Amino acid sequence: MNEDYGQPVATDALRIQRSLPGPIERVWAYLTESDKRGEWMARGDMELRVGGKVHLFFHHASLSREPGSPPAKYQDMADGVGMDGRVTVCEPPRRLGYTWGESEGSTSEVLFELLPQDERVLLTVTHSRLRDRDEMVSVAGGWHAHLGILIDRLEGREPPNFWRAHDGLEAEYDRRLPAAARG
Repeated sequence: MNEDYGQPVATDALRIQRSLPGPIERVWAYLTESDKRGEWMARGDMELRVGGKVHLFFHHASLSREPGSPPAKYQDMADGVGMDGRVTVCEPPRRLGYTWGESEGSTSEVLFELLPQDERVLLTVTHSRLRDRDEMVSVAGGWHAHLGILIDRLEGREPPNFWRAHDGLEAEYDRRLPAAARG
C-alpha cells in the first residue's frame, strides 16, 4: 500500500499524488475508458468533452478477487452505487475534470492531472468543494484505496479487497486531517 497520504489544499479540497507506470496515453485510458476504469474505480459512460455527461457505477467488491464486505457505514453500497456528473475539463491526455455526484446534490469536483516523468506519469487528483471534514475523510480514504488498486493493475498485480484497504485508510485520514478541515 502506498504510504503517501493525500493532503488538504483548502478547507474543502484534498490532493493526492501517485507515480504510475506510463506512458501517459495508457494512464489516460485508465481514466477515461469504462472497461479500464472499471478495473480500479468504476465503470460507466463518459462523454469526453466539456459539458459531456459522466455516469459512474461503483461496485467495489468486483475490484479484487479477494472477498470482503463494506463496513456498516457503507452497507448501502454493497450491491454497487451509481453517480452522475458532467465533464468540466477535458484536455487529452493531460487533464480531466468532472463533477462528482451532481445528480445526488453534491457540488464537488474531481480534477486529474497527468505529467510525464521519463517512463512514469505523475498523477495528481484534486477533489474540491467537499461539504465538510467527514466527506473529506471519506473521499481521502476512497481515493487512496482506489489509486492503490490502479497502481496494482498497471503493474500487473492482483489488488487487495477495496473495503478492507479503505476501512483502515479512512481511520488513518480521520487521525491525520486537521480539525481546520471541518466545514
